[in-house]
Amino acid sequence: MAAVTVLVIVAAGLGLRAVAAGGLAKYGGGALYTLLLLALVVLAAPRTTPWKAATVALAVSWAVEFSQLTGVPAELSRHSLAARLVLGSTFNAPDLFWYVVGAAVGWLPLAMRLRPDRPGRGDGR
Repeated sequence: MAAVTVLVIVAAGLGLRAVAAGGLAKYGGGALYTLLLLALVVLAAPRTTPWKAATVALAVSWAVEFSQLTGVPAELSRHSLAARLVLGSTFNAPDLFWYVVGAAVGWLPLAMRLRPDRPGRGDGR
């Protein structure tokens, strides 16, 4: 399921970049970036808790964003589309908020799926 989710998120991100512009594309893409990282964490470590998966995804997103202050991602992005898509190029403080949105959007369904008080979800009912 996580692998399919990864593919859907990548398609959504590329689709958003193709049809939207401005803030919707930029900030929606930021939220999808963190959501993708969360899905990759779940794919790599399926037994991780939703909280840990969201925290790791958010931490990596923030680390990438803050790394943009060094100029290294900008230089790499000039030479590679993949680097531009993964690392970005320019620090933008509002992105930090949208990464939180992406982590929350990913965390919520995972947390709801694992709630023991829901029938049929690991509580023996």
